[in-house]
Order: sequence, then C-alpha cells, then structure tokens
Amino acid sequence: MFITRFFNAHRTWEDWFGMLLGLAIALSPWAAGDAHVGRIAVWNTVAIGVLIFFIAELEYVVLQRWEETAQLLLGLWLIASPYVFYYSTGGSLRFWHSTLGGLVILLAALELWQDWERSDREMLDNGRLFGK
Repeated sequence: MFITRFFNAHRTWEDWFGMLLGLAIALSPWAAGDAHVGRIAVWNTVAIGVLIFFIAELEYVVLQRWEETAQLLLGLWLIASPYVFYYSTGGSLRFWHSTLGGLVILLAALELWQDWERSDREMLDNGRLFGK
C-alpha cells in the first residue's frame, strides 16, 4: 500500500530535493576541491546546477512533463561531462558528478513515473501556482 502511494503521487519534497541537488551540483567543484580542472568544466558544472535548480523550482510551481525530461537529460550530461571535458582521471570531481548526476536521473525518472498517466490539466492542478 505504501509503495503504491509513494510511486503514484508527486510530492513537494521531490521538488525541494531537486533544488538541493542543483545547488550541490553548482558548488561541487569547490566542495570537491577540484575547481582547478578548467574554466569550461567549472562553468559547465555551475550552469547544469543552476538549470537543475530552476527547473526544480519551476516544477514546484507549475508541474509539466518537459521539466522532468530536461532534468533527466541534464543528469546524463553531468555524468558525461568529465569525459567530454577531460577531467575524469584526476581528483574526485568525476565521482561527485557521477553520483549527483545519478541522483538527478533517479529523481527525474521517479517524477516521470508518477506523472506518466496524468492529463495536462491534472499536471497543472498539481502545481502550487494554479492548484489547490
């Protein structure tokens, strides 16, 4: 019974957790002590974190499916970033990005699962701006 309710309802903690993940991603080069990996890699990380944060915040206000899809793609890009920007061999930033990207993907997949059969009207009704 609990499992069914857990997977069928979009909860506000998921949006807050998404915002927290975005903040953690944006700060991860400095938290890992690897801010020296290169400007492009750091700017890429900050941009991904900010985008995830604002998409999660938007999801809290107006729930739409594209937001979860965008978060899923951003999580995949975060995991691929160490290999694209050549900082996968040194430091712990690759581990941070793989872990945080995996959490973003899991959260986005959970939210997509929860909202899969909802109509567009039900999605809007679940948002905080237009909802109850």
